[in-house]
Amino acid sequence: MWDSTVLFAFGLTLFAGLSTGIGSAMAFFAKKTNTKFLSIALGFSGGVMLYVSFVEIFVKAKDALVAELGTRNGYWVTTLAFFGGIMVIAIIDKLVPSFENPHEVAGIEEMVEIENMEHHLEEMEAEEASEHTGHKHKSGSLYRMGIFSALAIGIHNFPEGLATFASAIKDPTLGVSIAVAIAIHNIPEGIAVSVPIYYATGDKKKAFFYSFLSGLSEPVGALVGYVLLFRYFNDFVFGILFAGVAGIMVFISLDELLPAAQRYGEHHLSIYGLVSGMAVMAVSLLLFV
Repeated sequence: MWDSTVLFAFGLTLFAGLSTGIGSAMAFFAKKTNTKFLSIALGFSGGVMLYVSFVEIFVKAKDALVAELGTRNGYWVTTLAFFGGIMVIAIIDKLVPSFENPHEVAGIEEMVEIENMEHHLEEMEAEEASEHTGHKHKSGSLYRMGIFSALAIGIHNFPEGLATFASAIKDPTLGVSIAVAIAIHNIPEGIAVSVPIYYATGDKKKAFFYSFLSGLSEPVGALVGYVLLFRYFNDFVFGILFAGVAGIMVFISLDELLPAAQRYGEHHLSIYGLVSGMAVMAVSLLLFV
């Protein structure tokens, strides 16, 4: 039987994953992407994840492993697990082709421009300009882009779900902070999935469906982690898992969040967001000392 802590952890993971729907809503109800907001928000999310990874998660993992293995061995295993987490998410990232990689997120305006260009080329080739039907025109290339983006994001979100779940199990307050940070970074991923599918099919429901589906891999990751690891959840397993989670979150921050934040807006905006995220995370941790 699942206790309240486990259910709470799953709830946080579900919230973080399904926030891709926020990106869909922004794409459908805003004619122009608020790039400054996204830049600051993504920087903020990166700051939260970097600070909590180095200051809280890595330290807790080291303490647990040192208690189990001794100072020297515990520190070594913590460090190896940290870089092991980076290696795992880096391999996953490498296996996703660059065209479908969700890290290369385009704004709404860029997606519309791509869609218009494709229509123009198809009209020229087929000489059927009179049959152009706007958004309802089926664009196979854009549709594939959206589907592959959903698949790629689903793969990336799997370890993020495990990270959120494991954090919430050990420390619910820490789990909330991580869930919020991941939820923010899932917003542009929702845009990356829903916009091309919408402009290829003209079907908002289908675009929402695939956007939400890509986010569901996070609670799936949490469920797999629960089934495989929870029965063996002692200090040693916790230390290995937490150190790996720290590595995963650092890689996500450096490879996804900060580049995307700078791409969406001015360089300084992303840095202001980064520092603000660190400060908020620091204060929130101090309040519970």
